[in-house]
Amino acid sequence: MKLTLALLLALQVSVCVWAEPVPEPSRELVEKYEGLKAVFSKRILNAFSKFAAAMEPVLEQSETKEFLEELKKRPRVESAAKIISGLAAELEPVVEKARLAILGAYAHYLRPHIGESLDKAINNIKPVLDVVLPAEN
Repeated sequence: MKLTLALLLALQVSVCVWAEPVPEPSRELVEKYEGLKAVFSKRILNAFSKFAAAMEPVLEQSETKEFLEELKKRPRVESAAKIISGLAAELEPVVEKARLAILGAYAHYLRPHIGESLDKAINNIKPVLDVVLPAEN
């Protein structure tokens, strides 16, 4: 009986906590996040293009290029690529809504406590990333 009562109390508390509406993030926070995300994406794309350029001579000399060309022509691969791109397009609004909810929760609950130190950490790591993983060529 005590276990049942404790379980009911725990469920009631969890329902009350999760029933709260998710706070909206500030426009400034969303813009800051979008800017950081854009720079990070540029860094990743730049690193990938450098990797692809370094791997190109290796792929030219092996049968791997022929295999990849043959693989691209297969109907199953084409249809799988179309399905994956369609799913990505369908999930984009859901991902954006989740991203805004997480940013809102961060802004409301965590930013007052760790926002300044996180901003300092990001600004301190930028020079290192500019050397190791630059955003521009």
